[in-house]
Amino acid sequence: MVYQVVVTRGYAEPDGSTVFGDIGLSRLTGAGLAWRVLDEEVEELRADQLEGADAVLVLGHERVSARSIPASGRLRHVARFGAGFDAVDTGACARRGVLVTNAPDAVRRPVADSVVALLYALSHHLVVKDRLVRQGRWAERAAWRGSGLTGATVGIVGLGGIGQETARRVRAQGLRVLGYNRGDRGREAADIGIETRPLDEVLAESDYVVVIVASNPGTRHFIGERELSLMRPTARLINVSRGVVVDEEALTARLSDGRLAGAGLDVFTEEPLRTDSPLTTLDNVVLAPHSLCWTDRYTEAVSASVMASLIAVSRGEQPHETVNTPFPPGTWPDTRPGHDNEDERDRA
Repeated sequence: MVYQVVVTRGYAEPDGSTVFGDIGLSRLTGAGLAWRVLDEEVEELRADQLEGADAVLVLGHERVSARSIPASGRLRHVARFGAGFDAVDTGACARRGVLVTNAPDAVRRPVADSVVALLYALSHHLVVKDRLVRQGRWAERAAWRGSGLTGATVGIVGLGGIGQETARRVRAQGLRVLGYNRGDRGREAADIGIETRPLDEVLAESDYVVVIVASNPGTRHFIGERELSLMRPTARLINVSRGVVVDEEALTARLSDGRLAGAGLDVFTEEPLRTDSPLTTLDNVVLAPHSLCWTDRYTEAVSASVMASLIAVSRGEQPHETVNTPFPPGTWPDTRPGHDNEDERDRA
């Protein structure tokens, strides 16, 4: 029986071409796996769409819930193309013996580069200055002097892999870096040169606050009205995590009345962002359509990681990056088609 991989439809065409470019599906074919792109784009994957599949490659933000897992028990692997897995019910997958993987290592540099791009765009009013040239408004350029970064302090909220990589890049520019993490990251932070502080101090002392925390029920509006009120009126906020992590309404209000100098946003509470959103009218905001890190190198790195995971699991091997733990230690199952692992699923 051939190992079957289903690819979600949102970001892919039937021939396997995607918005990311070539994601290396030919590697699956070369390894003896079969793949197909779903016929229908959906917000939440259905069990009937995944019937007969051994694995599903989730390219976009399609939800995977308990309802998505076919009763047959054949589905063994959900692979996320990227680092975020907030749309996947990892607990439900674990209870049904379905492994969830992602590609955090591959996205660290591209996302960190995105943060630096937003940092410079905000400090130099790059978007507005571009518009001045296009509209022949050179006489207004004196009103848009930038804010020099010399001596600036960057606060990073979330010191996971991306946060640490961002800190390395910012430190290389000679900037002071403060950091906050909900768990203990003191050793890693010290090695990079991050001064760890309580969240309130990071917000109050930073010229630029970068939000890079995972999205889960505990981080919804993690940066809300109270947290925003602690920031200096001259400070700017950058969000590259998920839109719901920041209270978008409260942020918009502060940006509109000058209580916050600016924001760089690659993520939003509702995506796509409505064209009539007040954020689209503000000159002190840099907006990107949740794709700022999408580069050729991003595609190469994420593709290599994801395809390696899919192939490893198809061979009954443990992949490098796992999100949940559906199998007890020492009981990694043979996931190749035709091998019955009901006992392993029952013990999970």
